[in-house]
Amino acid sequence: QGLLARISDLLLCRWTCRNCCQKCFDCSCCQTNEDEVEILGPFPAQTPAWLISSQNEDKDGDSDNTISELPPTLQDVSPDRRRSSSDASRSTYSLTRRISSLESRRPSSPLIDIKPIEFGIIGAKKEIVQPTILRKTYTPDDYFRKFEPRLYSLDSNGDDMDSLTDEEILSKYQLGMLHFSTQYDLLHNYLIVRVIEAKDLPPPISYDGSRQDMAHSNPYVKICLLPDQKNSKQTGVKRKTQNPVFEERYTFDIPFLEAQRRTLLLTVVDFDKFSRHCVIGKVSMPLSDVDLVKGGHWWKALVPSSQNEVELGELLLSLNYLPSAGRLNVDIIRAKQLLQTDMSQGSDPFVKIQLVHGLKLTKTKKTSCMRGTIDPFYNESFSFKVPQEELENVSLVFTVYGHNVKSSNDFIGRIVIGQYSTGAPESNHWRRMLNAHRTAVEQWHSLRSREECDRVSPASLEVT
Repeated sequence: QGLLARISDLLLCRWTCRNCCQKCFDCSCCQTNEDEVEILGPFPAQTPAWLISSQNEDKDGDSDNTISELPPTLQDVSPDRRRSSSDASRSTYSLTRRISSLESRRPSSPLIDIKPIEFGIIGAKKEIVQPTILRKTYTPDDYFRKFEPRLYSLDSNGDDMDSLTDEEILSKYQLGMLHFSTQYDLLHNYLIVRVIEAKDLPPPISYDGSRQDMAHSNPYVKICLLPDQKNSKQTGVKRKTQNPVFEERYTFDIPFLEAQRRTLLLTVVDFDKFSRHCVIGKVSMPLSDVDLVKGGHWWKALVPSSQNEVELGELLLSLNYLPSAGRLNVDIIRAKQLLQTDMSQGSDPFVKIQLVHGLKLTKTKKTSCMRGTIDPFYNESFSFKVPQEELENVSLVFTVYGHNVKSSNDFIGRIVIGQYSTGAPESNHWRRMLNAHRTAVEQWHSLRSREECDRVSPASLEVT
């Protein structure tokens, strides 16, 4: 090999011979006899003390037991050959025996005492938990009287309805029956609800005594998919009959999986031109219990409703105030599900906006009239001159009417926004407008009756 390779072996390998610069196991001057064994392995270069003592002890034992421990095959050969072979076997056997004895004398690994590892939060303090003593709690006598059961159930008679058949419900409440059908169109992804007819409806009930015809009802049906009661639909009004035939079909754009989670609610309402519309009864059916793709027809008995009167509708408004110009801008955007005021055409609604400063009416404006609809779109804007220092003393009165050519306009609903608001939603809308700083603020409002507005808002009493 080259000179550089030998120099590197001399510098890097600790078993390189210092005399001939060759490997210890290759050179002739470094051959060990049977008493000197170089242990190659992961031991230090110097022979440890325990190894030196073990070598001295093994020398005496080897001289006595070498011949007796020879293999049996060596005892049959000639003395000369036995002497030469015994020399080679002695060195090999002695090396093997010494290595095995060294392995047995090698110190074993230290014992490690493994203890369970405990995890804990640094800085946490141990708290002694004492068992609590069971004590009798004190319950006042009027504790359960504060609960209102109607707030925790959709229907006070819900438990009774589940255990009764349609015939038992009909004989118990005597509100009539409703015939309808449902089917889902997978091709166009909408639910079809068909209101067919009703029979044996009860005579009308007038709560305020203003109804003229107490022998016949003017029924119509409102359809919605719970829990969404805002996007409802309704049939036309059938005049003076207790067995109306509707034969009207409605569609709801809703995914199939979502439709299976909804509950179909059909509410039969009695139309009254001179009073609030009265709810006759209702039918509810979870759509998860029927095969929507196949469809089907059902006759269901009407059950009483916790809501005796229908809602008046909703109005979408936008408010904006410009401090630099001192202008209060009002946008009448749209309305939906307004109370029907005409049997044949539905309604002809319009909105009247009145500005009340303190308790004095100062300005009146109104939108255009939308013909034959209960879901009108207006998108009309109005502006009122209101100085900033007087803004906190003004109120806006919004009243929805149904246009009537033969007599006075039919009142539908009203709300008041401003100083004398009619409720928390109206006050919240006014407060948001004051904090918006020249930004229009939109909000839906549920219409209220005239009596309710007059009771809570002095501004409602100042308008007609």
